[in-house]
Amino acid sequence: MSEEEPETGWHSRSVESVLDALDSGTEGLSEDEVSRRREKYGPNEIRDDDEISPLAIFIDQFRDVLIYLLIFAMLISLGVGLLPDHSPEYVDAALIALILLANGIFGFVQDYQAEKSIEALKDLSTPDATVIREGERHIVDSAEVVPGDVIVVEGGDAIPADARLIESSSLETDESALTGESAQVTKDTEPVAEDAPIAERTDMVYMNTSAVRGRGQAVVTETGMDTEVGAIAEQLSETEDTQTPFQEEVDQLGRTIGAGIMAIIVFVGIIQLLFTSAGPISTLLVAITLAVAAVPEGLPAVVTLTLALGSRRLLTKNALVRRLPVVESLGSVDVILTDKTGTLTEDEMTVRRIFTNGREYDVTGTGTTPTGEFEHDDEEVEPDPLEPILRCGTICNNAERAPPDEDDAFFGDPTEVALKVSAEKAGIDPDIEHVREVPFSSARKRMTVVTGDGTAYMKGAPAVVLERCDRIREGGEIVELTDERRQAILDRNQSFASDALRVLGFAEKSNVDAEAEDDEIEDGMVFLGLQGMIDPAREEVPAAVEDCRSAGIDVVMATGDNRETAIAIGKEIGFDPEGAMTGAEVEQLSDAELAEAVEDVEIFARMAPDQKVRVLEAVLSHGHNVAMTGDGVNDAPALKRADVGVSMGERGTDVAQQSSDMVLLDDNFASIRDAVAEGRGVFDNIRKFVNFLLSANAGEVLAVFFGVLIGSALFPDQFSSGSEALILTPVMLLWINLVTDGLPALALGVDPKTDGIMDRPPRGADEPVINRHSLVLILTFGLIYAAIGLPLFFHGLSESGDIIVAQTLLFTFIVIGEIIQAQILRWPYGLSLFSNKWLVGALGSSIVLHLGVLYTPVNTFFSVTPLGWTHWLWMAAAVGAFTVLGTALVLGLDRIYDEHA
Repeated sequence: MSEEEPETGWHSRSVESVLDALDSGTEGLSEDEVSRRREKYGPNEIRDDDEISPLAIFIDQFRDVLIYLLIFAMLISLGVGLLPDHSPEYVDAALIALILLANGIFGFVQDYQAEKSIEALKDLSTPDATVIREGERHIVDSAEVVPGDVIVVEGGDAIPADARLIESSSLETDESALTGESAQVTKDTEPVAEDAPIAERTDMVYMNTSAVRGRGQAVVTETGMDTEVGAIAEQLSETEDTQTPFQEEVDQLGRTIGAGIMAIIVFVGIIQLLFTSAGPISTLLVAITLAVAAVPEGLPAVVTLTLALGSRRLLTKNALVRRLPVVESLGSVDVILTDKTGTLTEDEMTVRRIFTNGREYDVTGTGTTPTGEFEHDDEEVEPDPLEPILRCGTICNNAERAPPDEDDAFFGDPTEVALKVSAEKAGIDPDIEHVREVPFSSARKRMTVVTGDGTAYMKGAPAVVLERCDRIREGGEIVELTDERRQAILDRNQSFASDALRVLGFAEKSNVDAEAEDDEIEDGMVFLGLQGMIDPAREEVPAAVEDCRSAGIDVVMATGDNRETAIAIGKEIGFDPEGAMTGAEVEQLSDAELAEAVEDVEIFARMAPDQKVRVLEAVLSHGHNVAMTGDGVNDAPALKRADVGVSMGERGTDVAQQSSDMVLLDDNFASIRDAVAEGRGVFDNIRKFVNFLLSANAGEVLAVFFGVLIGSALFPDQFSSGSEALILTPVMLLWINLVTDGLPALALGVDPKTDGIMDRPPRGADEPVINRHSLVLILTFGLIYAAIGLPLFFHGLSESGDIIVAQTLLFTFIVIGEIIQAQILRWPYGLSLFSNKWLVGALGSSIVLHLGVLYTPVNTFFSVTPLGWTHWLWMAAAVGAFTVLGTALVLGLDRIYDEHA
C-alpha cells in the first residue's frame, strides 16, 4: 500500500513525483521509518486463505447427506437397546460406526496427502531482497520490504514487490507469470500513459516476476495484498468453490433416500399397527431394518476409495489431484481453455528461421538441447553458409551453459540462450574472450562486443543494425549494401515478424581498435543476416489437441501474448485463427454478445485476468463442463472458477497451484488427455458400482417391505413381535451391504477402462450417474430380487416351520445374486470376469466369507442356520432364474438405450 494514494497510477507519474508521494528518496528510508511502515502495512506477503488444518480436512469427510443417514441408522440401532426388556443392539451400531470411520480415514488420507504434495511444490524459503536504507545496501527477507523502500534488482533476482523504477541500465524482466507474455520486457524510467495495461508499463516492476538481465533501482509502491498479485489473490478469496455435478448428485441421492426411508417407515408402521397384530417394538424393529436396508452403507467409502485410486493412477501420469471429486469431473469435460506460454509452448525461445547469404533457412529442434538440422527448401543442408551469422550470434552473447548439476541448462537471457543453441546445432561453440562490450539499451537497441583478434560483433533490432552497415555478406562474398538490398532485408524482416518471430539482425567488422569510441567501433559494419525466434509449441501438443477434439472436447487458447504470436502458435498446433479476438475486443462486448462469440472463437489474445474469467463465464453459460489450464498468477481466477482448474507443477506459481484442482507435475498439456480418459473410466466404474449397490438395496427394501406385509397376512403368529417380525435382521443386512456388497463394489471401482473410451463424445455436464437407464435397471433388479427371493423365503418357512431357515435362505440368495450381478453389469462394457483380478478375488472372498457365516460357530451371531442339500437345490433354481432374468434385463436395456451404462 502506498504512503499516499496517487490521483493517477504510479506508472504515469515522474520519478520525482513518485518519490515525493511516498515520502522517500534515492537514499531510501531510515530504519525507524521502516519499522513504522511495517507496523502500519504489515508483512509483504500474499495471504493464503485456502490453508486448512488436518482436523478440518478430517471433519470435512463427514459433511455428506449419506453419512448423516448412516449416523441416524446407528443412533436408532442404539435407541432400541434402551427400550424396556430389550438388549442393546451394539453389533449393528458398531458395524455402522466402523464404516463411518473407514470412509473418513480414506477421504482424509487422500486429501491430506494431496495438500502436502502441493506444499512440497512450493519454494519454502522466502527470497531475499536488496534494499537501500539510509544510503547503504542491505539484504533483507522480502517479507520485510515496505512501501517507500528503494530496492536494487539485477539479472536473476526475483522482484519482491510492486515498484516504480528510478534507475535502469539495460534492465529486462520476465513478466510471463503475471501477464502471460513470453517475451522479455525492456524497462526504463520514463512514465507511460495512465491507461497503459500492465504488460506495457515499462517503468514498473512487479511482485512474482523476475529480472532477466541488466540492473535497476526502484521505489516500492505496493506490498503484500496491495500488489497486482495480491489483487488477484483477493479476487480468488472472494470466489466460492463450487461443487461438481457428481457431488451435487450424491447429496441429492442421500436426500432422496432419506425421504424414501421415512415414507416407507411411516407407511409400513401404519399398516402394521392398524391391520396386523404387530406391537410397537416389532414395528420399530422393522423401521430399523428398512433404514439399514435402504441406506447403501458402503457407497461413501466405495466412492471415496474409487476416486482416490483414480487419483493414484493419475499421479503415475504426473497429474496430482487436489480435490477427489475432480477425478470424476474430468470425464465430462467438453471444453479446455488453455494458456499458451509454458502450457502449449516450451517457454523457451528457439531460433526457427535464418536469412543469410541471400538465402532463407529453417532450423529444426526445440528447447536448449543442441539437436536439430538446417533446411533450405525442405532439404537438409550443411551449415557452412550459416557459420558467420551463427558465430556472431554466439559470440555477441553473455549466456552461459550451466554446470550439469544445475536445474537449468543455461544461465542468461532466453533470447541469447536461443542464439547459443542455434550455433551449437552447427557445432559452433567458440571460447572467445570479450575485450570490450558496448551493452544493449532500450535507446540503442543493439549490443556490440570486441574480441581479442580485433573483430567486432553486433546484434540488435534489424533496422538499427542495418543503419550501422555499408556492406553485406552475400553468396560467400562481401558486397556493397545497396538501397535495393537494404529494402529486401527490411521486407524479409517484415515477413519474419508477420509469422510472430522475434527478429534480430547481425553484423561484424574486422580490424577494430578496442579502445576506440563506440560510434567508431560500430560504424561501417558488414551485415550478416537475420535470425528469427519464437517460443515454439511443445512437440506433443498438436497430437494431444487433436486427440481431445476427436474425443469431442473443444480446445480454446486464451493468452496474454499479442494476436500475431497467438495466431502463429495456434496455427502450428491446429487452432483455427478465423475470428481470433483480443482482450480489448472482448471488453467491448456485452455478456450476451460474448456468450454468442465464444462458440466460434478458438484463439483469444492480449487477455487480462478478468477478461479470461469473462470468457470462461461465457463458455460456462452454454452448459459446458470446462477445464482451465495455466501456470501464471494471471491464470488463477479462471483456474478457481473453472469446473476443473489445471495448473503446472514445474512452471506454475504458488497462487495458480493453490487455485487449481489438479497440478500437472511435468507441465505437459498432453497429460490432460490421459487425465480425461482416466476420468471417463472412473465415471463408468462409479456408475457400475452405484447400479450394483442400489440394485441390491432396492431388492432388500422391497423384500422387507412386501415380506412384512405378506408375512403378517399369511403367518400372523410369527410376524407379531420381536425378531420373528423380520424378513432379514439388521445384522444380516449390514453384512450384505458392507461385505458381500462392499468388496465387489470396491473391485468394480478399479475395473479397466473400456477400449475406445476416447472415441466417444463426453457425457453431458448435466447427465447424472443415475440416469433413466440406471433408474430402470435399479428398480427392475430390485423387483427381481424380491420376486424370486420372497417365494424362496415363504417356501422355506412353509416347509420347515422355522423362520430362521427362511431368513437364511433369503440371506444366502441375495448374497449369491449380488455375486452374479457384479459380472452381469460388466457385460455391456465388453469386460470378462478375469480382466479384473481384484473382482475375482472379491467375489471369491464373498463366497468364502458367507460359507463361513453359515457353517461355523459364528452363525449364532448372525442368527442363521446351516443349509442342507435340499435347501441348496431350491437355491440353485432361484439363482438360475435370477441369472436368466438379470442377463436379459441388462442386455435388453443396453440395446434399448444404446449406451454402455
